[in-house]
Amino acid sequence: MKDGYVTTAATNASRRWKRAEGFTLIEIMVVVIVLAIMASLIVPKFVGTTYDAKVSKAKSDIKTLQNCFERYYLNLDRYPTTEQGLDALLTPPSGTEDRWRGPYISDLEDDPWGRSYQYRSPGENNRDFDIWSQGSDGQDGGETQDADITSWKQESS
Repeated sequence: MKDGYVTTAATNASRRWKRAEGFTLIEIMVVVIVLAIMASLIVPKFVGTTYDAKVSKAKSDIKTLQNCFERYYLNLDRYPTTEQGLDALLTPPSGTEDRWRGPYISDLEDDPWGRSYQYRSPGENNRDFDIWSQGSDGQDGGETQDADITSWKQESS
C-alpha cells in the first residue's frame, strides 16, 4: 500500500506539473488588458513632454546665439548683416579679420526639428537683430505647436 501510495502521489504530482507548465489564453488576455489600461493612463502624460523639451532647447539655443552676437558686437561695433548670417560667428567676414576675435561659438547646431536657425539684421520693430526657429512645421508663423520660437518673444517673457 505504501508503494502504491507513493506511485499515486508521484503520478498526481507529475500531472499537476504538466498542467502548470504554461499560461491559459484567458490569463494572457487578462495581463494584456491590464497592461493596456495602465498604458492608456500613463502615456498621455508624456506625449507633450517631447514638444516642450524641443521648445526649451530652441529657447536656450537662441539665448546662446544672442550672447554670441553681443560678444561679436563688442569686438566689431556692429552685428553681422543678414547675408553674413550665423556663419559670422564661426568665420570672420571679409574685411573684419583684424578685429574679429572668434569663433564666438564652437558649432552651429540645427534647431530641435533639424533645420537651421534664422537670422536677420537689422531686426524688425527697432531690434538690432532677430533670431528664430521656424518650429515644427518649418515655416514662418504658425500657432500652437507650429509656432515659431523667437528671440523677440523671449525678451518680454
